[in-house]
Amino acid sequence: MTSPHRTRVLTGITTTGTPHLGNYVGAIRPTVQASRDTHTDGFYFLADYHALIKCDEPARIQRSTLEIAASWIASGLDPDKVTFYRQSDIPEIPELTWLLTCVTGKGVLNRAHAYKAAVDKNNAAGHDTDADVTAGLFMYPVLMGADILMFKAHKVPVGRDQIQHIEMARDMASSFNHLYGEHFVLPEAVVEESVALLPGLDGRKMSKSYDNTIPLFAPAAQMRKQIAGIVTDSKAPGEPKATEGSALFQIYQAFASAEETAAMARAYAEGIGWGDAKQMLFERIDREIAPMREHYQSLIDHPAQMDKILLAGADKARQLATPFIRELRHAVGLRALSSGVTTSVAKESKTSMPSFKQYREKDGQFYFKLVDAKGQILLQSLGFASPKEAGQTIARLQSEGPSVLAELKSVLHFDPLNAETLSEILLILKAHNEANQK
Repeated sequence: MTSPHRTRVLTGITTTGTPHLGNYVGAIRPTVQASRDTHTDGFYFLADYHALIKCDEPARIQRSTLEIAASWIASGLDPDKVTFYRQSDIPEIPELTWLLTCVTGKGVLNRAHAYKAAVDKNNAAGHDTDADVTAGLFMYPVLMGADILMFKAHKVPVGRDQIQHIEMARDMASSFNHLYGEHFVLPEAVVEESVALLPGLDGRKMSKSYDNTIPLFAPAAQMRKQIAGIVTDSKAPGEPKATEGSALFQIYQAFASAEETAAMARAYAEGIGWGDAKQMLFERIDREIAPMREHYQSLIDHPAQMDKILLAGADKARQLATPFIRELRHAVGLRALSSGVTTSVAKESKTSMPSFKQYREKDGQFYFKLVDAKGQILLQSLGFASPKEAGQTIARLQSEGPSVLAELKSVLHFDPLNAETLSEILLILKAHNEANQK
């Protein structure tokens, strides 16, 4: 089980394409290293619902899911120490997507980068604005929001172009919390400024879009052949060569130590032949990849074992998702008709009842406040080390009312002159909470 005292970090991997060296250097290797941080709870998922937006080839999505899952496990991601699951194995995620859809403004989605890019492309070509734009493309920021909010992720590592999606998730969470009470944690984007971009065979960024990739776990003979095809200049052996702008040197540097990189730079200056330089590159990459290749191939050859790992991860994830979606269903009114909450009480709770707002500040501490319908602060907490501690204090105030104020005085701020009014409000909240519990 995950620990509420640690920071939850969530990363999604879209299941299209075969992982290549650029994916490994830029995403897989650093993320696997970060997953070993004992101060974090890592959630890593295969975003196969998202893949349906980009790809309509079922066999490709299935194969890509297997290859990507096997690549991450072979590269060192430990499924026993993180939560590693397939998005489509969590039925609570599409249900949460619908709940979020109902509190997300269309205008927000109109501004999503992917949708705007599709509209701009259509307009430039003189086509209908929404030509070939599916509802999936338009709505996928909501699905992404559900991925993040379902597991109350504190931090989501993203590239700068993905910040907007985290801001949208925060907006969805805030809108839902405002209407139905504090249920969601507002996530923070962790911008990965130093993501390594590996050049491909032709010198451009390594990308399947350019068909210039080197598959991560290609057989050694195939990898050697592809490395031999890396574009270089025409300088002969013995002529000094520049490291700047050399795709071969940049790829070598991504795998080599500082000492090895310096030695290769000296070899360039001394006029190493391109054939020898490519052989050195192959040997250096293969030294790191070869030990993983056998594990990867074993998983590819035994997909049932990969299924077993992913379903175990889904079971772990659903231990959180199932009770949480039950809580959210109750919050929005999808609950037993005998629960005793009348229309008038529900309306009152939505429009005039004071409510607790839980949040996290830049100091890393978790706080909450009690505000009335006009937003006036009635009660303010000091900082807590974890959201669980803050939530437990809120729960006590809701269930025990003013009787617990004296005990909690050391972690609360309120004006003594308003103590009587505050006590009355807490009594009302207690009664309201008890009515909801029935």
